[in-house]
Amino acid sequence: MRKSFSILALLLLAFCPKASAQWPSENYRVPFPKPIKNTPDTVTVYIIGDVMMHSKQFPRDHKLFFKNVAGHMREADIFIANMEFTLAGPPYSGYPAFSSPEYIADYMADDCGCDVFLTANNHVLDKGCKGLDRTLGIYDRLSESFGISYTGCAINQSQRDLNYPLMLSRHGINLAIINCTYGNNLGPDAEWPAVNNLKEPEVHDAFERAKEQGADFIIAIPHWGVEYQLTHSASQERWARFFVNEGADVVVGGHPHVVQDTTHIKGVPVFYSLGNAVSNMSIINSRLELAVTLRFVHDGITGKKTMLEPRLDFMWCTLPGMLTDSYATIYVKEWANRRDDWLTPSDFDNMMDTWRRVKAATGIED
Repeated sequence: MRKSFSILALLLLAFCPKASAQWPSENYRVPFPKPIKNTPDTVTVYIIGDVMMHSKQFPRDHKLFFKNVAGHMREADIFIANMEFTLAGPPYSGYPAFSSPEYIADYMADDCGCDVFLTANNHVLDKGCKGLDRTLGIYDRLSESFGISYTGCAINQSQRDLNYPLMLSRHGINLAIINCTYGNNLGPDAEWPAVNNLKEPEVHDAFERAKEQGADFIIAIPHWGVEYQLTHSASQERWARFFVNEGADVVVGGHPHVVQDTTHIKGVPVFYSLGNAVSNMSIINSRLELAVTLRFVHDGITGKKTMLEPRLDFMWCTLPGMLTDSYATIYVKEWANRRDDWLTPSDFDNMMDTWRRVKAATGIED
């Protein structure tokens, strides 16, 4: 794709074999990597949370949504985003049944350099199978134009089997993406096309296929949990342990619309929820979010392949009139001393208060 190659710094502390990684079991500490020489043997994977499209976002300038963070998105070898809406066509609608204008998908692929659209979420069937068919048709077009991939669902079972798990290869490292969802918004008796379910037999089969296809690392990205809760549920923990036991190297969750706590299970990093990447939500804590950068190294001499300690970045979604006249996602630390740049300075205070509150509740440190 059209990306300039750059490498996030490596933590020597985390440079250990995959099978013997022993990261702390307590809540996650945001690392401060030191820069080293670029190497073509490192793969960076940048993951954001839920890209929402509420109706109030439609008339705003979408080019500003990720303008402040798009550089990191484009620089990553693989950029992954959860597309939590359909592209079912007009009449366009927001919550509770999303049908977004398709320009948002073009924007994510072209301007932001997105490589993978995640589609296993509870809103992918908001407009039924016909809406799903149109959505995936647009993603197919973007695949031809920009080389994007999508995973999480398909229009039929045979097509689903082609990209579940989604296999990606960069710089001699083979990655498997396992994206699945707890359910959909059509109800338990609704027609269920080829969407990746959060069901043990299906997930187990996906892990087996990943191993058979030579995955060096497996990234599990489930859509799960209780909305607006800052700590994970018992169900999420049970599933996280299931993923780890099946062979996941990292678990990155979404759906609760807020940042949730993090941990390590048997040395495997688990991020229970990244929150929203962009949305019109204003409920408490829903505008703070995380971006996760995963780093994988292939030693060309020994052949050893290693996953390094992930990096976290807190972000904040500003609403119209707060920082710009549109929605704009920013890195908290880059703006933490720039209160005077806000159109509405009280929103700067809101960001800082939310940042401190969520860090205290989740145990994530920086």
